[in-house]
Amino acid sequence: MNAYFDAIRHLLDAAEENNRESLEQSAALVADCFVRDGILHTFGTGHSAMLAIELFHRAGSPAAVNPIIDDNLTLHLNARSSSVIERLPDYAIGILARYRIERGDVILIASNSGRNNVPIEVALRGKELGMKVIAVTSLFHSQSQQSRHASGKRLFELADIVLDNSVPAGDAIMHLDGLTEPICAASTVIGTALLQALAYRVSQLMLEKGVSPEVWLSSNVDGGDEHNAILEQKYENRVRNL
Repeated sequence: MNAYFDAIRHLLDAAEENNRESLEQSAALVADCFVRDGILHTFGTGHSAMLAIELFHRAGSPAAVNPIIDDNLTLHLNARSSSVIERLPDYAIGILARYRIERGDVILIASNSGRNNVPIEVALRGKELGMKVIAVTSLFHSQSQQSRHASGKRLFELADIVLDNSVPAGDAIMHLDGLTEPICAASTVIGTALLQALAYRVSQLMLEKGVSPEVWLSSNVDGGDEHNAILEQKYENRVRNL
């Protein structure tokens, strides 16, 4: 087991080193958005959908986070069909149409490969709607594969800022003698670390601007429900899943 922890520590170090500038840029973008009462929208398909909800309504996370979730693109209904739907052209237009998006908002899109139609079209449509786009992706994986989108572009080529998880192509990072396939994925572990680091820096920057960050409390500590009810009332018309 130690081998996996060692590998993850190596990737975390790489992600920290490789994303210093992009994390700072992302945090500045999101902090400015929050100061202006904007929303950080988050999106992902498949296992990347877990990153879309990582900061949503979670203790210690910003209140103004709106996860854009489509059940057909997650795995709990049907894994095979979700992979097919993720590659469909124009599907993303209908997804974003269900959410309240305002010019000046920010959208964070998680896609390890960054090659499929839906994440790419969410980025394109998001920019048309006046949002800045932050991508969480594997540059190594994405640069090794051709885009499935008609534009020939991959997600990292469309984003305003890229957070690179430093994970190898295919996500799985461990190898065993006698087994051809690699095992043990890493993109979720590294992706969540990047998002939590982003949230930390966003709160720092807001405080430096003289603005107190709005942050969820755990509902399982005394006073948490009362604290969160105020935020829920404020954002219920802008964050769909509250």
